[in-house]
Amino acid sequence: MEIKNDAVIFGILMLILAVIFVTSSSNNKFLKKFYTYVPPLLLCYFVPGFLNWPLGLVSPEESQLYFVASRYLLPASLVLFCLSIDLKGVLNLGPKALIMFLTATFGIVIGAPIALWISGMLFPDIKQALPGEEIWRGLSTIAGSWIGGGANQTAMKEIYHCSDGLFSSMIIIDVLVANIWMGFLLFGAGRYHQIDKRLKADNSAIDELKTRVENYSASIAKIPSVTDLFVILAIGFGATAVAHLGADFITPVMGKHHEFLVKYNLNSLASGFFWLIVIATTIGLALSFTKLKRYEGAGASKFGSVFIYILVATIGMKMNFLEAFSNLHYFLIGIIWMLVHISILLLVAKLIKAPFFFVAVGSQANIGGAASAPIVASAFSTALAPVGVLLAVLGYALGTYAAIASTQLMQWTY
Repeated sequence: MEIKNDAVIFGILMLILAVIFVTSSSNNKFLKKFYTYVPPLLLCYFVPGFLNWPLGLVSPEESQLYFVASRYLLPASLVLFCLSIDLKGVLNLGPKALIMFLTATFGIVIGAPIALWISGMLFPDIKQALPGEEIWRGLSTIAGSWIGGGANQTAMKEIYHCSDGLFSSMIIIDVLVANIWMGFLLFGAGRYHQIDKRLKADNSAIDELKTRVENYSASIAKIPSVTDLFVILAIGFGATAVAHLGADFITPVMGKHHEFLVKYNLNSLASGFFWLIVIATTIGLALSFTKLKRYEGAGASKFGSVFIYILVATIGMKMNFLEAFSNLHYFLIGIIWMLVHISILLLVAKLIKAPFFFVAVGSQANIGGAASAPIVASAFSTALAPVGVLLAVLGYALGTYAAIASTQLMQWTY
């Protein structure tokens, strides 16, 4: 029986997400062990996929849930994530923290074209993902995910027209490679004193960092009132409305220069969705310099996270598992890409004598985002978890811009 009522489908998706998050936070030994190997994010993508295949309960082509989530919830989540950016706080982390974060971003941007070039020499056919579709379109979504997060990943999918089949394969590469690296970071966190000795790094600044972070967290934390919640929603969806208005104005103007844009591989500038995402991100960044940023203490980014996971579930609903597992050889590109990222990170860390904490959190703030960067940070000290969030939110702001740059470089390798 096929369900065609989106209200019913949405209710099922919300139940799935609730079950995943409740079980992932359970103290049950079996569940703890299970989620050690199976990340909740992976389930949020794949469990809704069973509604499509093999169960055949929903028809993704007829459902409007993905359209609503990508056009309304996605830009709103970007605004709310960027709202909490404390640039002064990031700078107060010290230059080495920011250098390692930006190095991690650079490693991902440059790693994509390098990985594509190397794998293309080894396997010439690897660049052609599906008939009429180039692999760089799929890799652009990984760049968005590894620099920013799920919101930026979806933005890249829409901007560069990555098919659902190719996107399914990219999700597997994204999650598997990212979680393998995260495992190494957590392992290193337990031995950071030895690693810092090899890097000849002075980690005394970490203690000062703990105090600053604890004071900052305490200064903004509050129990949200109904008024706070309405203001947060007004910020997110009000900015989304402005972004839609801006996109509706700019897109026709850019469309008049179609030939020029095609000539220089700048087709994305004629995409309405591109301008929707860029304007929403820019508004979020601008609002972070106002008093509205204090609504992070009332849970602004939590709303953003909820919106993103709803979006993730609607994407997962469109998956076909047969297509997802038919291109696992692209895993090679992901491994090479990650090795480039790691090599650049460690080289710069050695040169500037950065503590391993900045290496780990700088990397995970890009690769894992706000969901896992705090986990890596708290492996060093629970008081440092907010640092992971702080840098990860900066990643959300840079994600769309840097992923577009990386995708342009990938196109030039063809």
